[in-house]
Amino acid sequence: MGRRIGIGVMYGLWRPRVLGAWRVPASGPVILAVNHSHNIDGPMLMGTAPRPVHFLIKKEAFVGPLAPFLHSIGQLKVDRAAADRTAVTHALGVLQRGGVLGIFPEGTRGEGDFASLRAGLAYFAVRSGAPIVPVAVLGSTAAHSRLVPALPPLRAKVDLVFGDPFHAQPDGDGRRTRKALDAATVRIQERLSAHLENARRATGRGATL
Repeated sequence: MGRRIGIGVMYGLWRPRVLGAWRVPASGPVILAVNHSHNIDGPMLMGTAPRPVHFLIKKEAFVGPLAPFLHSIGQLKVDRAAADRTAVTHALGVLQRGGVLGIFPEGTRGEGDFASLRAGLAYFAVRSGAPIVPVAVLGSTAAHSRLVPALPPLRAKVDLVFGDPFHAQPDGDGRRTRKALDAATVRIQERLSAHLENARRATGRGATL
């Protein structure tokens, strides 16, 4: 349901160009690690990914009528100010059931350059053993609409580039010590940053998101 809504909204308002979606495994657990520089990045991915995506979304977004809607389309509420064990359990449940978990590894909206990652992505990847597919969303902040300044102009082109899947721990030993998670985070950041640069070159966008 969420994917159908995302497809209708994203393709109705803008012009997504999707590259490399075939790299997302067709079945089994997978984590989509997405750069985050604009509010439409999550909905844009939901509407263009080849499989339904369950995102960890800040609890502040679950207000009023939006709360039951987000729950109904399978999105997960997370308290970013504390260790939210309920959110962790639900996210791991998505992966255990062979689903797709979407994560903004930077933790919040920013430059969208993967320059500073939180440890959550490494934890989920190591704990579940699921492969990570990097996703670069480019063009969502290139310009803004005169009618709705917080959004890109109508029919603006937004690129979504999917990278090759990889594992946070190539040896697959599953260790969850602080040292192991730190090493996994470094490896993840290197792979995500490299994918972002490749995506910029492939789309001709340079350093512009």
